[in-house]
Amino acid sequence: MIAPAASVSDIDPCATVDTVDVAFLQTLVGFNARMAALKAIGAFIPRMVPYGLRIVDFSILSILHHNPGVTSRQLCDALNLLPPNLVGKIAALEKRGLLLRHPHPLDGRAFGLHLSVEGRALMQETEPLVSEMDASIAATLTPAERRTLQRLLRKLYE
Repeated sequence: MIAPAASVSDIDPCATVDTVDVAFLQTLVGFNARMAALKAIGAFIPRMVPYGLRIVDFSILSILHHNPGVTSRQLCDALNLLPPNLVGKIAALEKRGLLLRHPHPLDGRAFGLHLSVEGRALMQETEPLVSEMDASIAATLTPAERRTLQRLLRKLYE
């Protein structure tokens, strides 16, 4: 049963809160995932500013680094992006000289995406920085707990 709404006379305008109760929110997977994501994003952004990389740019380049020849369709699937959103990102990264498009050897309508020499150098420099950052965020976890957390989070979206 839903409790009746408080009336104006039930509200104490002089009430104060010393400690915010977030106990209910902490029972929610989405809240906890969002709070962890905000911490990771807050650490990622300033570290990647000197490289001109946003999270999605880094993610695209990392996939290309580990999957030379991947297609735009495969990138969309891997990163859960809509094709129109990816088109501009690919064009911007290509304009920066970080990636190259080559005709796909099996599909004449598609292009294989590859890192340029500059793109490979950028990823060789930034991937270790992001790994270090991620390790510092998860420093309170044991290696086994970290693997478990990663596995459980993947179960939510795979």
